[in-house]
Amino acid sequence: MNAIVNGIDLGYDDVGTGQPVLFIHAFPLNRTMWAPQVSALVERCRCVAADLRGFGESALHGPATIAQYADDLAGLLDHLRIDQAVVVGCSMGGYTALAMWRQHRERIRGLVLADTRAGADTDEGRERRRQLIALANAEGSLGVANAQISSLVGKTTREKQPDTYDAVHRMMAQAKPAAIVGAIEAMMTRPDSTPLLPTITVPTLIVVGEEDVPTPVKESRAMHAAIAGSQLQVIAQAGHLANMERPAAFNHVLSEFLGTLTYT
Repeated sequence: MNAIVNGIDLGYDDVGTGQPVLFIHAFPLNRTMWAPQVSALVERCRCVAADLRGFGESALHGPATIAQYADDLAGLLDHLRIDQAVVVGCSMGGYTALAMWRQHRERIRGLVLADTRAGADTDEGRERRRQLIALANAEGSLGVANAQISSLVGKTTREKQPDTYDAVHRMMAQAKPAAIVGAIEAMMTRPDSTPLLPTITVPTLIVVGEEDVPTPVKESRAMHAAIAGSQLQVIAQAGHLANMERPAAFNHVLSEFLGTLTYT
């Protein structure tokens, strides 16, 4: 499905009934990364998975920011007449989920922060991103996929799940180079959300793959310590995309969390 939100065409899925759950994808993937969760929850939740601007079936329009991604998703909730949702974000999707709390917290019933961090990029991190922009401009999305795949997918998955590895690589290679560059710039300029963490008053689940390299377990432990009442779940034998690498384990902790929330 598609909707015009904030002047651009956004692609999304909206399936099931019950507690609304909004899924926000990682960089440089698209909404289909959440297929294992949507299929598991569709009988009990209204699952909305959206493509951020430029990715998947969403149009690319103007320079993007993490704040803009958050505004787009709030606009999509308006379009779908959803007052509040549990917001689930992975990696860049986690940055966007935190931006939604900053800008649209009244729309959030609960938060799931998966394989992400609160802090802004370090100088070293920004330099790595600038190198990735140069690679995207020189070699396109395939070059980025080849360079990034080993850090996004955990060691166990690379060794034992070639189908998952290939699916992630294929999704990355399908991304538009301009969307990749725009998202990198958005991540480079995002604010530090660490001061925001103590203000989070909704139920929060933090999930991280034990083998996550870009956002290691210590980042999730820091968020857990800063968000009062939050839960932390570490998924063994999973890397940065725990929901795709260990879907059954991820679905279990997500379902248990959703089960603690009241919905009327």
